[in-house]
Amino acid sequence: MSRGTLIDLLYLVSATTFILALKGLGSPKRARLGNIIAAVGMLIAVVATFFKQVDGHSLHHVALILIAMAIGVVIAVPTARFVQMTAMPQLVAIFNGVGGGAAALVSITEFVHIHSSRPATYVTLEVLLGVLIGTVSFSGSAIAFAKLQELMTGRPVTYPGQQVLNAIFGLAGLVVIIIILVNGQTLLLWILLIISFILGIAFVLPIGGADVPVLISLLNSFTGLAVAASGFTLGSNLLIVAGTLVGASGILLTRLMSKAMGRSLSNVLFSAFGSVITASAGGADQRPVRSGSPEDAAVLLSFASRVAIIPGYGLAVAQAQHVLRELAEELEAKGIDVFYAIHPVAGRMPGHMNVLLAEANVPYEQLLELDEANSEIQTADVALVVGANDTVNPAAKDDKTSPIYGMPIINADMAENVLFFKRSMRPGFAGIENELLYNPKTTLVFGDAKDTLTKIVAAVKAS
Repeated sequence: MSRGTLIDLLYLVSATTFILALKGLGSPKRARLGNIIAAVGMLIAVVATFFKQVDGHSLHHVALILIAMAIGVVIAVPTARFVQMTAMPQLVAIFNGVGGGAAALVSITEFVHIHSSRPATYVTLEVLLGVLIGTVSFSGSAIAFAKLQELMTGRPVTYPGQQVLNAIFGLAGLVVIIIILVNGQTLLLWILLIISFILGIAFVLPIGGADVPVLISLLNSFTGLAVAASGFTLGSNLLIVAGTLVGASGILLTRLMSKAMGRSLSNVLFSAFGSVITASAGGADQRPVRSGSPEDAAVLLSFASRVAIIPGYGLAVAQAQHVLRELAEELEAKGIDVFYAIHPVAGRMPGHMNVLLAEANVPYEQLLELDEANSEIQTADVALVVGANDTVNPAAKDDKTSPIYGMPIINADMAENVLFFKRSMRPGFAGIENELLYNPKTTLVFGDAKDTLTKIVAAVKAS
């Protein structure tokens, strides 16, 4: 067997592992295994590439490549190992942006390399699309990171004529690509790069924090497409397969996330959702609410026969997932049935709650997705809302004037009692008043979620 045939077989094995990894990532129970399979496949591909020959020549600049890889390992491993769960979404965003930027750099390098040889038009088009898509993904992911890291406001940044200006930038990018294809002006490549960079920023600015899960998924898809374009440029079937898998799965996930929010993708991207706060959000609503202490909550939970736990981003902020699992175990020791109701867009990235609870070793079979959770929650004596807000807001199904009307929610109000943990009466990321807070069956427990849960666990143990 020749070297080239062996390397092609190894690439085929790698491509197969990527497909198997996506299958594994479709379930919280198999997600860890899926990640390991993908990592092994990528390792095989990287090692095989070092022995690949192109036009009879082996890989050049091996020492520089190894140095760059070592630097990447030194940066990436500690970052990924010690990142807090609250910072996981921005980590995903910035790593995704790095991938898009790398694909753009590959395309730029290849354009400079092949320009003098007057390549076929379709080859140049592949390179230019890699520059456009990769740069948009890079700059857009950087702004998403800044929003999530609170380096800038998480609310939509809008200005008059914004969508028109974005359209002009998009059309300008396409026009520059066409001109380069016609006359091959090298200088125009750098103009395309600048336009793409600005377009990525302008594209993400009007998207608010509540829509960030969809945004991250879409940008991930962009990066996949940029990698696929790089694969065409370099003649690498493996990159084409890997990039297409990421691009296609990202688009599919984006559509699913939009559906879970009850909104079209165009509405998510262009409506500047969350830029306007309702009048009551500022505290003008003086309706009475029923509040209780952690000890009151412990009594209610201890006398329940079934408890539905509804987690949200506030759980991640408080780093309370381990205490929550401890509470669930204490309730189960008393013979109480416990399950978790998971909303697809709870948190700041796709699957955020699944990852958070998996970190706390919550049994996978206790995690119920939206439809299954809603069919079970009406049998619960207590719905325990920890850090969620918009995903349990009844306005989504009751108030036709609400911006979130039509969004599928966890029907916490269908439980016999609702325990709602909140720091204050401030609204969630969507900036909309939550009518569930004023429901007669709702008891509010104010304070930090981790401190509150710790007190409840102690009270449950003592009862």
